This record gives sequence, C-alpha cells and structure tokens, in this order.
Amino acid sequence: MASRRSARLSAMTSNAKTAGLASPAAPSASSRKRKATAQAPVAEAQGEVPSTPRRRKIKDDLEPSETPTPDTVKLMTGGVQRADMAPAQKPRPAAVNRLADPNRTNALLRSPKTSRIIASKPVDGVSPSKLRERLAPIAVSMTTTTTANLLEEACAHLIKVDPRMKPLIEKHHCRIFSPEGLAEQVDPFEALASSIISQQVSGAAAKSIKARFVALFNDGGGSGSGGDATATGRFFPHPSQVAATPIEKLRTAGLSQRKAEYLQGLGEKFAAGELTAQMLADAPYEEVLEKLTAVRGLGRWSVEMFACFALKRMDVFSLGDLGVQRGMAAFVGRDVAKLKAKGGKWKYMSEKEMEEISGRFAPFRSLFMWYMWRVEETDISTLE
Repeated sequence: MASRRSARLSAMTSNAKTAGLASPAAPSASSRKRKATAQAPVAEAQGEVPSTPRRRKIKDDLEPSETPTPDTVKLMTGGVQRADMAPAQKPRPAAVNRLADPNRTNALLRSPKTSRIIASKPVDGVSPSKLRERLAPIAVSMTTTTTANLLEEACAHLIKVDPRMKPLIEKHHCRIFSPEGLAEQVDPFEALASSIISQQVSGAAAKSIKARFVALFNDGGGSGSGGDATATGRFFPHPSQVAATPIEKLRTAGLSQRKAEYLQGLGEKFAAGELTAQMLADAPYEEVLEKLTAVRGLGRWSVEMFACFALKRMDVFSLGDLGVQRGMAAFVGRDVAKLKAKGGKWKYMSEKEMEEISGRFAPFRSLFMWYMWRVEETDISTLE
C-alpha cells in the first residue's frame, strides 16, 4: 500500500514539474495567434487604412534625405572674403558688358591660388571681325551675345520653343544669369569645397560646419602658408593650406572622416594644378564634367549644380534632380500628387522623356531647369 501511494505521489510530482516547464510555451502560442489575427483583416479588406508595416514602407519611399536642396547651391555661391579683400565686405564688381556664350563659362572666376580674375573680354575691346570668329553660332540670334543680353536672349528662346514658358518667365526673374548675377566673382575651389561640406546634412548644419572650417585657417588657426590671414575678418583657405592640414584637424570643424579626406584631396588637385580656374573657364562642358566627377566626393549632381550656378554655364541640365523631375511632370500636365514610387525610388518622369523635352531648349537648358523648379513653386529663392 505504501509503495502504491509513493508511486502516485511520484507521478503527481512529475506531472507538476512537466506542467511548470511547459508553461513558457503559452505566450508563444498566444503570440502566433495575435499575429494571425492581425494579418487576417489585411487579407480580407485591402482597402483598409494602412497598417504599421505599410506606413514604414511609405516612409522608405519618401524622397531620400540626400536629395539636393537649394541650401547646397546657396552655400556653394555664397563666398567668403579672401585675404586680399577689404575685411568689411566682399566687394561687388561693376557689371561690365562682356562677351557671353551659352556653351562656355560666363562667370567671373577668381583663381584660388593667385586671386586673378578670369573672364571673357569686354565687348568694347574686341573688333567685330574677331567677335564672329570667337563666338560659336547661336541659332536663336544673329546679334552678339553679351552678359547684358544673355538672359533676355535665353528667355526669348524658351518662349519661342514653348509659349507656355511665358507666364513663368514674366512671374519669376532669374537673377543668376542677369548682368548683376554674371558680375559676381566665384572662387571655384570654395564653391566645390562648399558642395562637399553640404552633402547629406541640413542647410543650417552645412553653414555652421563651413564657418568652423574657415575658422581653422584664421586667427593663426590654419596650417600651410601663414602670411594670408588678416588681423580682421575671415577668408576661405587656399587649396595648399587645406592639402597640408591633417585629417584629424579638419575633422574638428565637424566634418566626417570621408568629407575631410575629400576636401584634402580637392585641395591637392588645385594645389598641383590638375584643376585650375582657367581650365574651368575654357574647357567644354563634357571635359569639366569628366574631370570633376573623377575627384573623390564630387558626384554628377554636384558637378551639374556647380557648372550651372557657379560657372554660370547656360546649357546644363540635371536628369537626376527630383525637383526638376517633379516640375517637368507638372509642366506637361501630370498630376504629380498621384504619381507613385517605382522600384523603391521616386520617379516623376523617365530620363528619356526628360532628355527629349529639355533638348528642345538647348543651348539654354540651365535656364529651363531653373524654371522647372519654379513650376511647383519649389523654394529656390536661395539659389539667387
């Protein structure tokens, strides 16, 4: 009898232990049940409000954070005074009427090594016969193209190609290619360095980092040639100074490791003469694009924006800019609000279609691109 009772007690104890060990499995079953329950309504009613996974997908499909912004161009064209300038303010040169060509650089370029100004000749200093030899033929006009009439000539061409451009042109004045805009001096090294600094950060952050970067080379804080810093005011460093500064010191301005390397490499290119203001002024656009995209840290979009807004080249068009894509889609009458992302990337219009449409506006596609930003009232006031 005692042995039977012991056997029963042993069995009960064993069952209790088994139940205790099995108890953690219950939440797993419950979890599977909740998962199945949550999925059931989606399968039954596809028109229901998107669930959490769907919201995450929409967020992933939004325009990427690295999408170009107007602040990039503002930082690129908003120069810091140089050591040989008056400390109070960067001077504004007089708007001298110079020769202009849609297929060449029309900006006043300042050499980052010597501060020499590189520009086309004033119209008054060139004979009419040499004007015909110097300027490339332009289908839209038989008159000499100068910085005084370049914008007017370009606008007339855009309206002639497509009369729908007229309201946009009448509403928005493009200062960038106006006589005043073409009279502004541009340091190509500073413009490209600013483009690198602004990549994948907000406009405010880029402005702050650039200020700290410039401060490294002022008030005795720079390395390299020491005779350039002035007692008052700040200036953008020379390429040789940046090339000679250790990566660790460049990073103290808030730069990432890669950006510090990119800036140092860019400084080396200019210091060695591989990149010069003269080349950027004279070379065909394809050569400028090839040489600059070969530099670490400069992608195609960055070079396109530099060529358009810094070099003031009139026949640049960016197929990869989402703002331009959206503006063109709206320009041809599409409801851009209903366009969907394709393949995980936003595409308002195919590149082939963009090429076909924009090609009609050559050799003034830069101006056409500027107005495509305006179509959807994209805020590009900082481009001016």
